Amino acid sequence: MSPPRDGDSPSDDPEDERSSPDDESAETDGPGEHTTRSPNRTDDPDTDDGSGDPAVGGHDPELDAGRDGESTGLGEEDGTSTVDPTSGHVTTNGAGAVDRPTARGGGEASRDESAPLRTFVFDVVSSALAVLLVGALLFAVSGVWPPMVAVESPSMTPHMQTGDLVFVMEETRFPGDGAVAGTGVVTAQSGEAADYRKFELTGDVIVYEPDGRSDRTPIIHRAMFYVEEDENWYDRADRQSLGNADDCDALSNCPAPHAGFITKGDANGVYDQVQGLSEPVKSAWVVGTAQVRVPKLGCIRLRSDGCFGSVRASPGNATAAGT
Repeated sequence: MSPPRDGDSPSDDPEDERSSPDDESAETDGPGEHTTRSPNRTDDPDTDDGSGDPAVGGHDPELDAGRDGESTGLGEEDGTSTVDPTSGHVTTNGAGAVDRPTARGGGEASRDESAPLRTFVFDVVSSALAVLLVGALLFAVSGVWPPMVAVESPSMTPHMQTGDLVFVMEETRFPGDGAVAGTGVVTAQSGEAADYRKFELTGDVIVYEPDGRSDRTPIIHRAMFYVEEDENWYDRADRQSLGNADDCDALSNCPAPHAGFITKGDANGVYDQVQGLSEPVKSAWVVGTAQVRVPKLGCIRLRSDGCFGSVRASPGNATAAGT
């Protein structure tokens, strides 16, 4: 070993003997074996980000690009994809942009096709419920079922016409002034003193079952006066409404077989009891009193050919059909 030259001094710093960071470091794995490592690369696969040499543990750029192309459907072309939430289309922006629809099920179309049916069912059900509600309210107010009747004949003209729909109320609900005791019905004679009018004339218009028979069509006529059992009511009657009768013996139902109302249609010439339509009307035979009429609305119920025509009044045929 040669002695150090003049000017040269041995270094006492052990760091001088270390290799620089830029030099490759040699490590011995075993006797006679050496491996060369790069100081900028790690062998830990969990921390390898692929930024190193592709040939040594990194990612292949071409392979990665192919994978990206397959996942986005763009191939090797660059772009960004967005999905329209309303139409369901995928729109790609950038180079090689494409616009394609996404696969969707048929549920949405089925819902659209069933919408008109649901609307129709809803309308039918709601209309039926509305009719039932109106009917229930009318019954609660009137106390009579059905609360509406259609006038079938013209014997109440001009105050009621064929085809009119009439709202009927139980006679004892809201009796007028001058009502006969225990009945709730105001007659034409008692209504004169109280100035009680219905449908332009004094007295209530009543709906009653002739002779108390429920199998016959009810009659809607005006209550003229009330008689007691065995009463000779000839002297109380309007002579023009008695027909050709000269005394009680010539009249039907005189003397009165029982207490009840003498009735007559406004357009008729004689009383119902004179022409044999009914005996004096007992209070139990009265269905109710007419309150309000709706012109011609009852024609829907009657379906009569002459409902909208002009018909002359004929005695005894002012009947009312329930609706």
